[in-house]
Amino acid sequence: MTLDAQRVEYETVGFDVGDADPDPFVQVHRWWDEWSAVAPNEPNAVVLATADAAGHASARTVLLRGLDASGFTFFTSYESRKGQDLDAHPVGTILASWVPLLRQVNARGAIAKVERAESETYFAGRPRGSQLAAWASHQSSEVTDRGELEGRFAEAEQRFEGQVVPCPPYWGGYRLVPDSIELWQGRPSRMHDRLRYERDAPGAAWRIVRLSP
Repeated sequence: MTLDAQRVEYETVGFDVGDADPDPFVQVHRWWDEWSAVAPNEPNAVVLATADAAGHASARTVLLRGLDASGFTFFTSYESRKGQDLDAHPVGTILASWVPLLRQVNARGAIAKVERAESETYFAGRPRGSQLAAWASHQSSEVTDRGELEGRFAEAEQRFEGQVVPCPPYWGGYRLVPDSIELWQGRPSRMHDRLRYERDAPGAAWRIVRLSP
């Protein structure tokens, strides 16, 4: 079957303004719990979209490590492409696409680094192999081959043998503080339900609007 001929009818229960919690983070957590119950791997995986200094967009999957009233938190190398993008344009979008449930969550807003202590606390709880990889991999930079990367990992193992692996100075967390959060529920005949939480500034009251599908 060709791509243009593939069709799936979305038979799901509706999602209206009266069904949504006034607090978007409560509602997103509710959906996330339902997704986590059926997701086979990495239920906290989301797509992060950013743009570089020239306005070129890029997207990649990151693992969400925090979701509360302060925003959406993830950790990475500050030297990575996304880190460089955020230096140029400290805004972005996070998208959670849950196809089996015919749902999406889309959050847009400013993105800033978290406090250093928060990054170090999170890093301390990572598996040792992941800690060493943060030192071995200069994320998004070119390598000649796999052997070079594995050599760097071996060097990191030797460097920190018998020691606690510290958090690299170029590694840490970011938090997206949303100005809008959109929830999408697939419905029959492409008459989907789209609700968007929006506010004028951080800390302001949220309002919910319905969007055309």
